[in-house]
Amino acid sequence: MDEIIRAVRDCPSGALSYGIDGVEARAQVDWDNGREPAIEVSKDGPYRITGAIPLTDHRGEPVERAEGSSLEHYALCRCGHSQNKPFCSGMHWFIEFKDPVPDPDREPTLFEWCGGVPALTRMTRMFYEKHVPEDPLLAPLFAHMSPDHPVRVARWLGEVFGGPKLYSESYGGYNRMISQHLGKALTEERRARWVELMSLSAQEAGLPADAEFQAAFRSYIEWGSRIALENSQPGAKPPPNMPMPRWWWACDATPRSRVSALATDDESAAAQVILPGPGETVGFEQHVKPLFRERDRTSMRFAFDLWSYDDVRANAAGILEQVKAGTMPCDGGWPGEWVAVFERWAKTGMAP
Repeated sequence: MDEIIRAVRDCPSGALSYGIDGVEARAQVDWDNGREPAIEVSKDGPYRITGAIPLTDHRGEPVERAEGSSLEHYALCRCGHSQNKPFCSGMHWFIEFKDPVPDPDREPTLFEWCGGVPALTRMTRMFYEKHVPEDPLLAPLFAHMSPDHPVRVARWLGEVFGGPKLYSESYGGYNRMISQHLGKALTEERRARWVELMSLSAQEAGLPADAEFQAAFRSYIEWGSRIALENSQPGAKPPPNMPMPRWWWACDATPRSRVSALATDDESAAAQVILPGPGETVGFEQHVKPLFRERDRTSMRFAFDLWSYDDVRANAAGILEQVKAGTMPCDGGWPGEWVAVFERWAKTGMAP
């Protein structure tokens, strides 16, 4: 029953409710203790509205809703294909709506990469509601936490991973988290099981499985759980007023730091290459830049940017040497006419 109630309360649409002994419990569904007004843009999905924000039409009149719908939380269409505008009807799943591709020159935060609070909440609910109650080591400690504990932990992780300060603003920051571990006398065996089941929950909740995210995610839960173990021991005196941890990608292993062995060749790349005529000036933007694929750029980002005129101009001699030798790109040499175009550009003034 508790799981059903939580599922109803977590549904962003506001269309679900539940009753006990034939009486609707709308006040409990709508968080009768009140939530701060908030608007969240969900990954590849709708706007999630919470906190009883009024919804009006262009005349300032309340938008009509289905009978029984929540006024405290609802979801608004963002894909443009809803069958129940302005509300979300789930069409984003069917049309495979995707958010715009992020700026390739900006690395996403761990928070953005994993899917934000909704993804982290799926994971913590999986952990506290499925795995913990069934585990003889962890159940005595965690099976009877407050109903909103999974949300609290998700907000903590979100803030640590570079997201908004939801934990600090709602619960009190680092000191609050430390207070939850004092005197608990955790054991290494329990800590290791916590890490094991949290990693399993992340997998089941669909968090990214790429090597880069998993390296950062697992390094944090190992680090954080060991700090919690230390702080929980009898007589421990954690330093007060420490800042919130901020976690980033591990050792520069970012999502675009390597080319995946499973990546497919961009078959359209060759079609983008325009070879200059015999007397035509070879230009970087028109003729040289298209020679480098996205995967070539990614593999060299540690050194310089193959799509940057200034970078390629500064490294033209070295690049020419490698393309002539067939060692760049690393997965196969250029056709002879491409090498000739780059050499001609490098020896004729390297026009922009």
